Amino acid sequence: QENSVEFEACLVAQCDALIDALNRRKAQLLSRVNKEHEHKLKVVRDQISHCTVKLRQTTGLMEYCLEVIKENDPSGFLQISDALIRRVHLTEDQWGKGTLTPRMTTDFDLNLDNAPLLQSIHQLDFVQMKVSSPVPAPPILQLEECCTHNNSATLSWKQPPLSTVQVEGYILELDDGNGGQFREVYVGKETMCTVDGLHFNSTYSARVKAFNKSGVSPYSKTLVLQTSEDTQSEEQTLPFPVPLERSQLRRMSPFSSTLNLQPSFSGRSYFELRSSAHQLSLHSSLQSLNSAVDIKKMVAVAWFSFDPSSAHADIIFSNDNLTVTCNSYDDRVVLGKTGFSKGLHYWELSIDRYDNHPDPAFGVARIDVLKDAMLGKDDKAWAMYVDNNRSWFMHNNSHTNRTEGGITKGATVGVLLDLTRRTLTFSINEDQQGPVAFENLEGLFFPAVSLNRNVQV
Repeated sequence: QENSVEFEACLVAQCDALIDALNRRKAQLLSRVNKEHEHKLKVVRDQISHCTVKLRQTTGLMEYCLEVIKENDPSGFLQISDALIRRVHLTEDQWGKGTLTPRMTTDFDLNLDNAPLLQSIHQLDFVQMKVSSPVPAPPILQLEECCTHNNSATLSWKQPPLSTVQVEGYILELDDGNGGQFREVYVGKETMCTVDGLHFNSTYSARVKAFNKSGVSPYSKTLVLQTSEDTQSEEQTLPFPVPLERSQLRRMSPFSSTLNLQPSFSGRSYFELRSSAHQLSLHSSLQSLNSAVDIKKMVAVAWFSFDPSSAHADIIFSNDNLTVTCNSYDDRVVLGKTGFSKGLHYWELSIDRYDNHPDPAFGVARIDVLKDAMLGKDDKAWAMYVDNNRSWFMHNNSHTNRTEGGITKGATVGVLLDLTRRTLTFSINEDQQGPVAFENLEGLFFPAVSLNRNVQV
């Protein structure tokens, strides 16, 4: 009788704990829905304000036209009619360029995936009634196959050679790169996993465990992985920029890779890679283009190229994927291979060919950005598109900040992604183009370009 009462109390406590956890999760999910709601309302209000200004300007023009029509002097009317007609046509064209197209859908692109949890609840039972085999042994990390490259880590593991216990899957966990708590990054049957979007210059701890119907195994031994390392800068005063030769990539151990760099310089300094005079240039900088403060910085360099696996089929690659063009007259998108989620990053693109005044776009994008339209047409890209005379910033098909100054063959476009301040800034031929282009950026971003057959970068 005593054992029964004690067991029932323990069971009630366990179920209550599950209910409490579910209630906490419900509150978190409702908070996300509210944030999405507020974001949609803000976008709509901003567009209403924009359209109201447009409407006020157009109404004023119409009233002015009515007054001009009342002009009794034919010569006076003829003197201003041509200019007035041009203003009317210009206003009409501006209204026709998507001013009234909604910038935000009314739908909530959120779908709660509760099927796995419901299945787990239905399978909730007493372990003693389900035991058919012992718990798996802890997996063994295969050190010779574990490595890092830039801000990605690849881990491989296996079951102990003499283990005969059936394994249904594995759980891989990484900490936050700063000695924090572990979190799950992979659950499945595979014995190898590559994790992208890690922080540069960080030390991660990884561990893995196996599971079957009987339960979960102990953790494997913890493996420490180092993403791209730094080199300590020295205080010197040199003009900007300071080009350095590209250093060879050397594998320090099976678990870390680094660049053997020369000392960097304080102030406005960066590392540069140029394969030839008219090829893509890639830079990584740890200070703003306009910064003039002399301080010691830790500089991490990440080499990357364009990614054929995620690009549109019309993109043409050459020069070890450092040079791209297109075989279509329509704009096509190509991404870089490396994604950035933290820190300060700067890279440059050289314009090899520029014919017939097209308007290529440069910037950053999510991995699932539209590949068959100009960069910035959807809400997954933040870009500057530019012709031979001027440039615009574009995100979610909204064009802003027209700025004089364009590109020609041989020009250089710079992209400065500051995820510490969460901003994106552009430059042309090392001069900043317009104001800060975008703010409040957060997440994983990939370098991105859109171009047609008239452009090669």
